[in-house]
Amino acid sequence: MVLKIKIGKQDFVMGERTYIMGILNVTPDSFSDGGKHNRLDDALKHAELMIKEGADIIDIGGESTRPNYTMVSEEEEIERVVPIIEAVRNNWDIPISIDTYKSKVARAACQAGADLVNDIWGLKYDPDMANLVEETGVAVCLMHNRPSINYESFHDDFIADMTESIQIAKDAGIADDRIMIDPGIGFAKTHEMNLNLVKNLEMMHQFSYPVLLGTSRKSMIGNVLNVPVDQRLEGTLATTVIAVMKGCQFLRVHDIKENKKAIQMTEAILQSKEIHGKKA
Repeated sequence: MVLKIKIGKQDFVMGERTYIMGILNVTPDSFSDGGKHNRLDDALKHAELMIKEGADIIDIGGESTRPNYTMVSEEEEIERVVPIIEAVRNNWDIPISIDTYKSKVARAACQAGADLVNDIWGLKYDPDMANLVEETGVAVCLMHNRPSINYESFHDDFIADMTESIQIAKDAGIADDRIMIDPGIGFAKTHEMNLNLVKNLEMMHQFSYPVLLGTSRKSMIGNVLNVPVDQRLEGTLATTVIAVMKGCQFLRVHDIKENKKAIQMTEAILQSKEIHGKKA
């Protein structure tokens, strides 16, 4: 297992605690908070709130990747994210992630101050992305994804897909301490596949990289609880507790304060010392 991952100026040491990646969508059509933070002032206020509540990383995205999303041009995506990244960088000394799978957007974001590329296609969409990550020296999150839900053997194919993304990163020369991986809940998976991956998150540790989980407010939770997006906090917290128990090092969430408390409580229980001796 990689003992730490370097994101920007900060070393995230594995095993100390579970870290929080706060979601800052600057899109008009995100599935959960579309249109809420796409103005600069609103985005900065939300970033400030997330930092105060305990976010360790801010993940900024300029294109919704919800099911059936509308793809935007690289130029429009750059126009959305670069001013926000620059403003966050100028105001706070916190690692910044850019949520994109396009190397041109990633380059502009890194030049503006981004420290991590969060690629939902695991370096497989844009052939220039891996070299861009290596060249800039930023960290990368490799998420599992594929064009369709078409598996011969889900677990075997999942492992093969993740291995392929990791190999692309290694072939480009990206250092081990710049890589984290994400099982890609909600991407090219059935409802049962999503539930099964959360249940078996420990399988991700065979790759020996830090694991990020993103389940916050997703349809997996809505399907189980039969609730709309704005009523999925409790379901998200349940997945957060499981993630901590399964050894996930990073959680990507919308609701920082509530998830941080759930993490702290779970960690306190897991780290409690054994009690020896006779009962009083």
